[in-house]
Amino acid sequence: MAINRITIFLDQTFKIKDLGILKIFLGIEVARSQQGIHLCQRKYVLDILFDSGMLACRLASTPMDSSTHLQAGIGDPLSAEDSSSYRRLVGRLIYLTNTRPDISYAVQQLSQFMANPTTDHSKAASRVLHYLKSSPGCGIFFPTTGSTRLQAFSDSDWAGCRDTRRSITGFFIFLGNSLISWHSKKQSTVSRSSSEAEYRALATTTCELQWLTYLLQDFRIPFTQPANLFCDNQSAIQISSNQVFHKRTKHIELDCYIVREKSLNGLLKLLPVRSSMQLADIFTKPLSPTQFKTLISKLGMINIYSQLEGGS
Repeated sequence: MAINRITIFLDQTFKIKDLGILKIFLGIEVARSQQGIHLCQRKYVLDILFDSGMLACRLASTPMDSSTHLQAGIGDPLSAEDSSSYRRLVGRLIYLTNTRPDISYAVQQLSQFMANPTTDHSKAASRVLHYLKSSPGCGIFFPTTGSTRLQAFSDSDWAGCRDTRRSITGFFIFLGNSLISWHSKKQSTVSRSSSEAEYRALATTTCELQWLTYLLQDFRIPFTQPANLFCDNQSAIQISSNQVFHKRTKHIELDCYIVREKSLNGLLKLLPVRSSMQLADIFTKPLSPTQFKTLISKLGMINIYSQLEGGS
């Protein structure tokens, strides 16, 4: 086997020790079966809950209440000690998003207020802990079977930031049935329309698809092209097929060019999707428990410790 040859070569060169099948690495727990590989950070979550004194907290169905819209300066400023604890907690939650895409939007929101956190921000951070308590063993699952086509969902929340009125970009990408990339981030500039915000999100997703394509080629992994890129904004889809730029689209001309070029080159195929089926919504806005549960079930996340955790 190639792996054995590489192990022998590394041992001869660097004198390494083979520890066997990977079970835990940097706090990420790895479980293997004939069905696939499961990655989670259960112990890491429990350590966060213990250090925060939240092991016995009540459960929450979502990481952020659907009516919550965080802003700077809303609420009472935290003390120096509490501010330090807030920053440490958010930093640990950022690392947790490696296996918990379901908290990506909430953590993205919380990380914007690291400099001057308030009681409202601290309360929102506690809400994330209440949610994690409900399923500390939840993680992402990579099945052994599935296609080799990249599929992406791209979305934006126009002017979603109350402080800057910048939009929120959210996307995630599947390789077959495996979730391999996700993103929730505030856009760098203000968008003057929802179509512009959506197109900026499409350009970001396109760049990620291009990078993943190069990565698969470097690993010599055969994959099906073009990748499917789903968007729920008909205007953005129409702009991508319009060969003539007019004065209302010149300010996003570069984003238009990159999406159109990759589409014409066969890298991706832009497809419409109904807003009710837009899975990337989970990375752009707080959702109701029903919506959140529906979308999470489609991300390929499972909890192999559900019986141990009381079926949560």
